[in-house]
Amino acid sequence: MHDIIEIEVFNKLFSSVAEEMGIILARSSFSANIKERRDFSCAIFDAKGDLVAQAAHIPVHLGAMPMTLSSVLSVMTLQPGDVVITNDPYKGGSHLPDITLIEPVFPTPANLSSTHPLFYVVNRAHHADVGGKNPGSMGLASCLADEGYVISPTLLYTEGKYNDVFIRDFLKNVRSPDERLGDLRAQIASLARGKLRLNDILGRYTPEHIFSILDQLKDYSERLMVNIINQLPDGLYSYTDYLDDDGKGSSPIPISVDLTIRDSHIIADFSRSGDQVDTPLNTVRSVVVSATAYVFQCLVGEGHPINKGSYRPLQIKTCPGSIVDAKNPAPVAAGNVETSQRIVDVLLGALAEAIPESIPAASCGSMNNITIGNDRSCSNQGFSYYETIGGGMGGRPTMAGLSGIHTHMTNTMNTPIEALEHAYPLRIEQYSLRHGSGGSGLHRGGDGIIRSYRFLEKAQVSLLSERRKLTPYGLAGGQNGFAGKNILIRKKKKRELSGKMVFEAQKDDLLIIKTPGGGGWGRTT
Repeated sequence: MHDIIEIEVFNKLFSSVAEEMGIILARSSFSANIKERRDFSCAIFDAKGDLVAQAAHIPVHLGAMPMTLSSVLSVMTLQPGDVVITNDPYKGGSHLPDITLIEPVFPTPANLSSTHPLFYVVNRAHHADVGGKNPGSMGLASCLADEGYVISPTLLYTEGKYNDVFIRDFLKNVRSPDERLGDLRAQIASLARGKLRLNDILGRYTPEHIFSILDQLKDYSERLMVNIINQLPDGLYSYTDYLDDDGKGSSPIPISVDLTIRDSHIIADFSRSGDQVDTPLNTVRSVVVSATAYVFQCLVGEGHPINKGSYRPLQIKTCPGSIVDAKNPAPVAAGNVETSQRIVDVLLGALAEAIPESIPAASCGSMNNITIGNDRSCSNQGFSYYETIGGGMGGRPTMAGLSGIHTHMTNTMNTPIEALEHAYPLRIEQYSLRHGSGGSGLHRGGDGIIRSYRFLEKAQVSLLSERRKLTPYGLAGGQNGFAGKNILIRKKKKRELSGKMVFEAQKDDLLIIKTPGGGGWGRTT
């Protein structure tokens, strides 16, 4: 048995490898989405395919990665020099713009020989375009193929040899191919750094010693999760919240959970959620796993090790064909970014019944996705730009919610105005807090954001946003946060846009995005 100090040291050691992989990916990437917004994640898995360490990146990426690797290893046996590429949501992915690269780590000759990988290094990055009907691959598609280029697990490298046939076909089907290739190369460089650092560790410790500690690290993480679950009162707690609509005028779509807490385990049953829809609000099961794991990891607290052990006490049930477990080839682009947020909201709503003095009110509830691009611009080269916009955090039992921040399943940064205006035919005319948009209460909800885009040339715009009709809930007597608004001003005429739509922006149009505030917590005296 190893003492807890040694276990914690190894957790920090492996986590630092994943963090360094992320630094390399950010600094060598081409697109603003990866370079500036840091919309990527990195993780390390052991020889069994178990998650052993991850960087503090994007929750919706990280929780799904184990299912991606499991899907790949079920059909492939990887050799030295192999690199797998995939973005298939129905094989452990999230949505098509999130491209995952996987590489096995064999020890270098100086360390020892092995016929099987000792580790796998994995990264996932949101590419600004992967083809499809709409620039940015985030429009209101009606099937997966319309959302973009689908990559089932494929060898990008085979024993170190580049797959020219695949890459040529991929680049022919996406916009801004030079940028796509640059970002893929950045992902490859990130994996190379991970391999290098892991071989450094293998040069200092024997595999037997490493895996003995990592097995105990997973057990330690499980104990931390079980300890938190044991502090929750046993029982059945249910909650339902709604998505505004499907983007085509439907009634609100229910997301429901029945949360059973018993015998140091959690059963999160989402079977009462609505049926899958014909627009991209659907999620795949891996996203539900991500959101559920995220919520309970938050209860454990900051700084705890997250690995395979963290997931063991959690059982998740979904109904195939529902909006939280869609069937191929349903579109899923918005499920990853919008429905995932509502899954968090319903889990927190259920937990508020069990531990009302510990759970915050609903946050913004939307990533406020905006994608802008065209196939051919005035400079004779098309572009594709994607970003999410923060909002208000829900009021907390002991303090107000933060304003103008990304919450829950997103953990990205904003794109600096200087970087955006330098690279794209856009001008930001306002970027400010939306004062007063947080719900009132003993502890107010945080305020949302106002971000205004002036178009310097024609472009196609895709909006995928929620909480434009139904507002973020308050708790313990606190008031709901304000709904968001999307507004277009064209030739001095103002009109309010729907939360989910695709439209053609004209030169000199002004698009104003007002994001929701968080709900308030507690009654005012």
